[in-house]
Amino acid sequence: MTTLRIEHRTTFAYEGSIVSSYNEARLTPAWLPRQRVLDSKVEIAPVTWRSSYRDYWEADVVVFEVLQPHEDLSVVGSSLVEVTSVPAREERVAWDTLTGPRFQDLLSEYLGLSDTTEPTEELEAFARDAAARLSPDDTARAICDHLHDQIKYVPGATSVHTPARDAWDARSGVCQDFAHLAIGALRTVGIPARYVSGYLHPKRDAAIGETVSGESHAWVEWWTGDWYGFDPTNDREVGDHHVIVARAREYTDVPPLTGVVAGSTTDLDVQVHITQVD
Repeated sequence: MTTLRIEHRTTFAYEGSIVSSYNEARLTPAWLPRQRVLDSKVEIAPVTWRSSYRDYWEADVVVFEVLQPHEDLSVVGSSLVEVTSVPAREERVAWDTLTGPRFQDLLSEYLGLSDTTEPTEELEAFARDAAARLSPDDTARAICDHLHDQIKYVPGATSVHTPARDAWDARSGVCQDFAHLAIGALRTVGIPARYVSGYLHPKRDAAIGETVSGESHAWVEWWTGDWYGFDPTNDREVGDHHVIVARAREYTDVPPLTGVVAGSTTDLDVQVHITQVD
């Protein structure tokens, strides 16, 4: 078991005085069997009104408005989370069960393709070839291994609106692109897959109490009898250094922070600090 303290700080500086903004923040880690939230809060300044709700994807959302003139905005999500290792998987299904009508219907929302997740013909061909030779789990792992080999992680190479196929063609992207590419390839061969938004402690050998710089992270879960998490960016299984905030079809379902501003932003600064406290 690992206990992590996470601070996700976002600050906006605007071009002149802004009279209003309307926003949603998904910064609160999820309560899950392997993840216990000991403390969590979202601090906003300035703010006129705020509320919270749980969305369709069971993510905790803080919605807020700023209806007064302001030149900057600060949103800070702070959490203390206990994370346990993922237990060994035992329940798996074969292709005939996985692609049968029962699970294709029950998990249909994690099987459809969008402009964001649709793979290129080259990646689809690789996925279909793997599926013809391997089990569903081994196919999924082969797809993620292939993405890790083919795509170079380059911060700033893409934006949140970049389709997965563009990242494949450029052979570069960020964690969001790795997740979308994996999701598209998995769904193409009938493996239900979902996007996971959260955090990753980036330094495995960090000392207890050492604060390290991180960032929002994304990975994928596929279903082959149960949901299984894998991080294609780092080509490793999800473990006790991964903290889940939300799970959905793709990034646009669960962005960490989104909103509408009556003006333009001149400067955006995002900082994530993670500390292993136990």
